[in-house]
Amino acid sequence: MPVLTTDAESETGIPKSLSNEPPSETMEEIEHTCPQPRLTLTAPAPFADEISCQCQAPHEKLTIAQARLGTPVDRPVRVYADGIFDLFHSGHARALMQAKTLFPNSYLLVGVCSDDLTHKFKGFTVMNEAERYEALRHCRYVDEVIRDAPWTLTPEFLEKHKIDFVAHDDIPYSSAGSDDVYKHIKEAGMFVPTQRTEGISTSDIITRIVRDYDVYARRNLQRGYTAKELNVSFINEKKYRFQNQVDKMKEKVKTVEERSKEFVNRVEEKSHDLIQKWEEKSREFIGNFLELFGPDGAWLNTWGTSNVIVTLNSPFVRSQLLCAGTLRR
Repeated sequence: MPVLTTDAESETGIPKSLSNEPPSETMEEIEHTCPQPRLTLTAPAPFADEISCQCQAPHEKLTIAQARLGTPVDRPVRVYADGIFDLFHSGHARALMQAKTLFPNSYLLVGVCSDDLTHKFKGFTVMNEAERYEALRHCRYVDEVIRDAPWTLTPEFLEKHKIDFVAHDDIPYSSAGSDDVYKHIKEAGMFVPTQRTEGISTSDIITRIVRDYDVYARRNLQRGYTAKELNVSFINEKKYRFQNQVDKMKEKVKTVEERSKEFVNRVEEKSHDLIQKWEEKSREFIGNFLELFGPDGAWLNTWGTSNVIVTLNSPFVRSQLLCAGTLRR
């Protein structure tokens, strides 16, 4: 098994080459005891200081081509991804999914920078470090979370956590006086790029909230938050509460209008049905009358013309004919 020689390091101190010369001790006999990827998702990912890799076996350097073949068989490929992960969103999760699936057998370590480092080099966060650590523990792709991760990766940090590769998007990340904080990782052949998710970022989410500040302030006042908790002035609080009342009244008026329209529609439908039934009954009455009193009617044949004329002149029959529209006044 090829192992690292003590002088196989780059200028930054990161190992660059392998040696086929075995060390003085027979290190091949030591088995790897590196933590394995999570197989079940019934518990959150552990913190690194709770399950640090204490493996004493030689941790040979891998090339990307070797790792993609699924080697070595006796341990997972240890992939590291880091970030701030404020307001953890789908873009973060997708980046971690890519890092996790870079190789057939990957163990994903995620470093999360502390509040002090983040506020110093990038700016204030919405979530504090404890909340950001906890959010990462509950991402299904994460096997281990490293708290208070360094802003720039050092050889000592890479060695301590036995990191094979670092995953991040390929855009140069200028910070802390460097044009690209991952430059030395790229030069050592340990960098594997991932793709950013367009249309979603922590900055975009914060921009939406700031842009629609009044909407969210009114929303939270409705949900029981106080003006003091929302850092809202007395005048704005009254304005927001008044706007909420106006919206409620509008909603009530809208509801009444919709119900009124429904009632009118039902009345119109019933009126139409009544008129249609009345017309059907009228036609039925006229038809029965003609069968009885018409030229070939039953009464004429039975009682004669004079009796029919007398019957037609009766007040009741005339009123029925007037109602049916078959007789003029």
